[in-house]
Amino acid sequence: MAEDTTTEAKTSEETDTEQTDAGAETPAEKAAPKTPTKKPTAKKAPPKASAKSSSSKPNPKPDKSLIANQRGRRYAAALELINREQHYDAAKAVGLVQQTSTTKFDATVEVHMKLGLDPRKAEQNIRGTVKLPAGTGKAVTVLAFVPAAQQAAAKKAGADYVADESTVKKIQGGWTDFDVTVATPDQMGEVAKLGKVLGPKGLMPNPKAGTVSDKPAEAIAEVKKGTIEFRLAKDATVHAGIGKASFSAEDLSGNLAAYYQAVLAAKPDDLKGTYIRSLTIASSMGPGIKVRPDSLRAGAGAGKDAARK
Repeated sequence: MAEDTTTEAKTSEETDTEQTDAGAETPAEKAAPKTPTKKPTAKKAPPKASAKSSSSKPNPKPDKSLIANQRGRRYAAALELINREQHYDAAKAVGLVQQTSTTKFDATVEVHMKLGLDPRKAEQNIRGTVKLPAGTGKAVTVLAFVPAAQQAAAKKAGADYVADESTVKKIQGGWTDFDVTVATPDQMGEVAKLGKVLGPKGLMPNPKAGTVSDKPAEAIAEVKKGTIEFRLAKDATVHAGIGKASFSAEDLSGNLAAYYQAVLAAKPDDLKGTYIRSLTIASSMGPGIKVRPDSLRAGAGAGKDAARK
């Protein structure tokens, strides 16, 4: 027993000596310069946002002076003529849009309508045409796809271009120097080959727009007289040019009413909720003027009944 105890004591001492020798520095290590070891610094956590800073605040009203500095003095002068928070009746709004047109060229008057529709639903993707009583004030360039027997009539009706093989090749190369495409049903196979070019530009003819017709001469004449198309955009809006600032107030009012009633007539029958959420008119580079839709509703019911017949 004594021998075992002595042996264990020696073994323990030898183990301690080995551990000490293993951790001891050699003369060369002692002589080498020592690099001080930096202690890692703990990263400070970002300060928590206070309840006051995280609380939502209403958006302030637009600063007219700031907008004026960004847009120019003429825009600033036009902005002073309107109240951007007010909804005007149609007649007053048309007068203001003419007063606030400050461009050196004859500005286009545009209408923008926000609708309570879901563009993702096929049955709510409204599309149609409207004939503006006073026209658009813009020269419309028409390309016609018609059989040889109807080409002369298409040119007489006002077609600026009648498609042939060379025209098709130009379009395949990216040429789209026209505003509207009219085609007969038997030519749609040829037009479909150009869909990748015409589609993204909104230039594909469509039966709902009246641009695919067995009577192309009549369709061309209507387009030339001021028939325009409307269709729901991805942001649930419809918009179009409805004339020029140089038009009389009466002509602009008539065009605005016709456009409004055509969009109203296109309302899906099973739609619930508000259909027309907002209506704004503006001239090119001019401020937007909000319009009260109810000031345009006179005769709208008759317009819808007529559209259904």
